Amino acid sequence: MRVAIRVQPGSTRPGVGGEAAVPGTEPCLVVRVAARAVDGKATEAALRALAEALGVRRRDVTLVRGATSRTKLVEINTPDSALATLRDRLDTLLQSH
Repeated sequence: MRVAIRVQPGSTRPGVGGEAAVPGTEPCLVVRVAARAVDGKATEAALRALAEALGVRRRDVTLVRGATSRTKLVEINTPDSALATLRDRLDTLLQSH
């Protein structure tokens, strides 16, 4: 499953939730992290936060596109039997905040 995220580095209130409208892309899940956008630290923090919020292991979340952009595309590897639960969690996060 692929998910578009919008990373907000340097946040004083880290968390995952809400929807960001980015022109030219599908709606993105907002991921706020305390880490600054230096040497990939914000990206790594965002991937860790996303994995935790979705209830999957960090190694199951892979960056597909957007290493230097705030808008990123990630792949979440999960068994087919868990896809419905993953989609429900994602929908809940998109609607929060």
